[in-house]
Amino acid sequence: MTYTPTQVTFTQSIFHLTSDVQFVRVSEEALYIVTSQTPFHPVSHIWPDHPADRGTLTVGEHIYTVENCLVGAINLVEHQLLVGKEIPIKRDEPGWVFVVVHQIRAEEKAVKVGDAVSLTVDDAYQKQLSRGHSAGHLAYLALNKVLAAGYWRKDADRKDPHGHNDFNSYAQVTSFVTEDRCLDTYRLGKTLRKRGLNSADMLENLTKIEEQINVQLESWLTLGSKIEITRQGDNLTDSRYWQCDLQEGKKAIIPCGGTHCDSLERFKEIQVKLVQRDNEHIEMHTHITH
Repeated sequence: MTYTPTQVTFTQSIFHLTSDVQFVRVSEEALYIVTSQTPFHPVSHIWPDHPADRGTLTVGEHIYTVENCLVGAINLVEHQLLVGKEIPIKRDEPGWVFVVVHQIRAEEKAVKVGDAVSLTVDDAYQKQLSRGHSAGHLAYLALNKVLAAGYWRKDADRKDPHGHNDFNSYAQVTSFVTEDRCLDTYRLGKTLRKRGLNSADMLENLTKIEEQINVQLESWLTLGSKIEITRQGDNLTDSRYWQCDLQEGKKAIIPCGGTHCDSLERFKEIQVKLVQRDNEHIEMHTHITH
């Protein structure tokens, strides 16, 4: 049996397609189904910031709810499918292919290899996540810009797409996208202070920084710029990049495997709230009105 990497279409706003099943793994709890193509975005096993898409898988007259959508890897020698945290290797490892795994309830012989199945994504839910993810990118770029104006005493080696010290990259602990929202947690630790961040000043002026971020976001939204996702190929593990021209001298280009909206015009308003959790941790809550 020959297995191929899953080709994904979620960057092209394709919400429905028909594809052949190339692998089925049966467990007591679920059926894990791998197709040659899919419109579903899976949750990453490495950086699970963007939830799995919702939707259905149809075989003949039987419609099944896709309960989860995960990243999988097939060992081409042992014909074994590993899912999520079971995956022991990095992408492009010889002898393996990375695939999208659709999880449905375990039903004996419900789906078998070679079946043609119809895959339909809940487009309204995906669009909510897409807005949340794009807003998260915009919010962190605005945060970086505000902090670059007076909260660093050293020039950092790591820069963001606009050339500002990349606070987001240095300090981000977690990021979680939900419907029309994004939550980022940052750690203002000793290492970051050594790199030159005036974290005490930052915490003292958190309300002012929040206000400046929101002013910047309001200004960017008036541009109505397009948001584009470029990709180096159609396979799940091919690199993808979020791009948007915010008139900051350089177009913002960010490596990202998530789904995104196609324009700043999809937002009526993006509002950020900064919350201090303790002496070393803050949260950035990004909320969207559309």
